[in-house]
Parts: sequence; structure tokens; C-alpha cells
Amino acid sequence: MGKTALILGATGLTGKLLLNRLLADEAYDRVKVFSRRALGLEHPKLEVYIGDLLKLDIFESDFLGDEVFCCIGTTANKTKDKEIYKQIDFGIPVSAATLSKKNGVNSFLVISALGANAESSIFYNKTKGEMEKAVLNQHIPNTYILRPSLIKGSRDEKRIGESIGGLLASIASVFLVGKFKKYRAIKAESIASAMHQLVKSKLKTQIIESDQIEELRRL
Repeated sequence: MGKTALILGATGLTGKLLLNRLLADEAYDRVKVFSRRALGLEHPKLEVYIGDLLKLDIFESDFLGDEVFCCIGTTANKTKDKEIYKQIDFGIPVSAATLSKKNGVNSFLVISALGANAESSIFYNKTKGEMEKAVLNQHIPNTYILRPSLIKGSRDEKRIGESIGGLLASIASVFLVGKFKKYRAIKAESIASAMHQLVKSKLKTQIIESDQIEELRRL
């Protein structure tokens, strides 16, 4: 029998790309997507579970498989209320990791962010850092936390600030070398590819910085 993958955040930029990769991979018989809205996509392998991801426990009996890919994330501009922001960027990944541990899932991958630090005075970085610690505390055998820099790609919604930031980051990337390579803007496709490769690699490193993500996607 082939593997079963679970994805949260499949309607987002990176999640969509990852979903397409897993559906095309013959190693997977089933790809379960947990979402608050329909995907507008049909595929023989695809199973979509629609509901409130802030109450992920409602999916407990269906949260079964070999690998969980958590691509959930919002932005300060999109979610201005800090409490709601934390419920999404901290609450959903940690709930997913908790369910994964409870249901015996052996691989858990989550997208965090460059600069994540539980001790940071910056709310965004602190939230991501606290999420990472809580996920790692579940002690799932193959846990990978990806810390991308600014993510580039074609989004459904237009984010003017990110578009300008992405342009400037692309120009600056030529000057970011050596230990500064991890600050280069990164394509969403590179992240999706790296996540796909990580579950095959059984890499020992759990924290994957942005420059390492680029290296992994070439495997």
C-alpha cells in the first residue's frame, strides 16, 4: 500500500504547490486536505475535510496517515488582531502536531519563518518561536521545521507590500552571500519541493533554514 499524506494550508501559495506534487507522486495512495473551504479540485487520491481549523480536534478520527504537512500561516496585514493571529500561526500547527502524536503519525513538517525566536521582543518572531518549541515538544520521530525568508510566488490575492518587498529582495539577493545567503528571498516552489524531499531523506537536522531549503529542493 502507498502512503497517506495530510495537508493543512493547501489553499495557500506553498500548500497548493505541495498538494500538486503529492498527488502526482506514485508513492501516495491518499492525500487528505483539511481546510476551511473547498479547493475546487478533484482527484482520485484527494480527500477534502472542511471545517474550522481552529477546532482541529473535530477531525481527530480522520487525522490518520504517514506524514503531516502544515503550511498554515497568515500575515500581520491580513490578520491585525494579535489574538486571532496567534490562534492561527501558533494554535493550528500545535494542534496538528498534538493530533499527529496522538494518532501515531511519524513525520510532521511545518513552515515557520526566518527569525523565529521564542525569546524575541517582536510579536511575529516570538509567536513562530513558541510554535516551534511546542511542536518539538511533541517528540514526533521525523519533525522538520522550515524557516523560509521572504516567500516569492503568484498569489490569488494581491499583496502590494510583499510585491515591492519581493522585488527589492530579489535585487538584494546578489549581495547576500556566505552566512547571509539564508536572507535571500525564496520561491514557494522551492519550499514545496524541499518538504517533498525531506520525508524521503530522513534528515537528522530538525530546523531547516532558508538557504538549506534551497539546497534540499535540488535533490
